[in-house]
Amino acid sequence: MVRYLRTLKTLRQIALDHATSPQPDLAAMARELGRIVHRDSVVLAAQLTPLRSRRHGFGRWLLAARSQPPISVLLTALPPNHVTALRDPTDVWSLQMPLLGALELQSCTRDPHTGQLHQRRRDWLGPGDGHWVDRDAPDAQRCRNLSKHDTALMLHVCGGDPPPYLAQQRAAVSGRWLEQRRQPALAALPRG
Repeated sequence: MVRYLRTLKTLRQIALDHATSPQPDLAAMARELGRIVHRDSVVLAAQLTPLRSRRHGFGRWLLAARSQPPISVLLTALPPNHVTALRDPTDVWSLQMPLLGALELQSCTRDPHTGQLHQRRRDWLGPGDGHWVDRDAPDAQRCRNLSKHDTALMLHVCGGDPPPYLAQQRAAVSGRWLEQRRQPALAALPRG
């Protein structure tokens, strides 16, 4: 457990050290975070097993937060085959990196006339692969766990408060999709 905590603390400290300006060098942050994830992959796999074997759905744990310059560092659990709700563009930068498992990140654009979403690109990430978005990126994004059996764990670093998500539900009567902005709850990181 000590090495697990040390590795998460190291990842947290790297993110905090790189976020010394409103728009940090996200490529450099991703390289350094990825180096630690690759170096400690066996330890992370062994020590994060309790989180990975959970069957409680999507979860987020706050590892660090700072207001000047603003940054949040989170550990996110995506259950098997889970797709996150769409995250609308916000005025914050963001970096996502799987620690365990494989993820697909989908970027979508919204038609200004119809409001419909169109998939623009997909990126596939494994442990230690970083994907970042600058603060003025126009695309909405969602993330999918590619495994049908295992929970994926992801480090999510963002330049501000954890971003809200758009939860989409189909209306029973009209059949149209309705969107509602939500701020996910942050849970305490499990011990052991």
